Amino acid sequence: MSATASAGARRLAAATLAAGALISVVTLPASAADHDRHERPRVTISEVQYDAPGRDDRSNRSLNREWVEITNTARRSVNLDGWTLENEDGRTYTFDDYRLRGRTTVRIHTGFGRDTAADLFQGSRHHIWGNHSDTATLRNDRGRWIDSESWGHRRHGDGDRRHGDWGHHNGDGGHRHGDWGHRNGGHHHNDNGHHHR
Repeated sequence: MSATASAGARRLAAATLAAGALISVVTLPASAADHDRHERPRVTISEVQYDAPGRDDRSNRSLNREWVEITNTARRSVNLDGWTLENEDGRTYTFDDYRLRGRTTVRIHTGFGRDTAADLFQGSRHHIWGNHSDTATLRNDRGRWIDSESWGHRRHGDGDRRHGDWGHHNGDGGHRHGDWGHRNGGHHHNDNGHHHR
C-alpha cells in the first residue's frame, strides 16, 4: 500500500471515528430525556399532624389543624382522581379530579375549606386521626396500596404502648415496627402529635 493510500485510509478512519463520537454526544441528552420520560411517579405520605395543636374542640379551625401531607417526589404530575386516604377505622377520603404536580406536596385537612392546589379538605365534622395510634393508608384508583404511615403502635415483644414507637406498613400485609425506623430513613417525632419522615 502506498503512503498516499495509507494516509487516505487513516483520514477516512479518523473521520468515521469523529462522526461516531459526534453522534454519541448528540444522542446522549436524548437518551437522558427518554429516561426521565419513563420515570415512575413516586407518591408518598410525607407528614402527618395527627393531634391538632390546642384544644380538640371540634371547631373547624381545630379540625383543619389535623392533616396528612402527600408528596409526589417524581418530576411528572400524577392524576389522583379516585385515589383514597383512609384511617384504621375505614374512614375514607376520596380524591376528586385532582392532579398532583411533580415535586410538590398537597395537605389534606380534616375539616371544611376551599380546595386549592396545595390544600384539600375532607369535610368532616369530627377528628379522623387517632391521637394515640392510627394508620394513614394511601391507595390508588384501583385500590392498590401506595403508602401508609403508622404511629403509636406496640412494638413486637413489648407489653405496653410506648410514645414514639413508629411502624410502617410495607404493602404486603405485614407490619414493621421499630424505634424510629423506616425504609427510607428515620422518623422524627415532636411531642405535639406531629409525625414526618
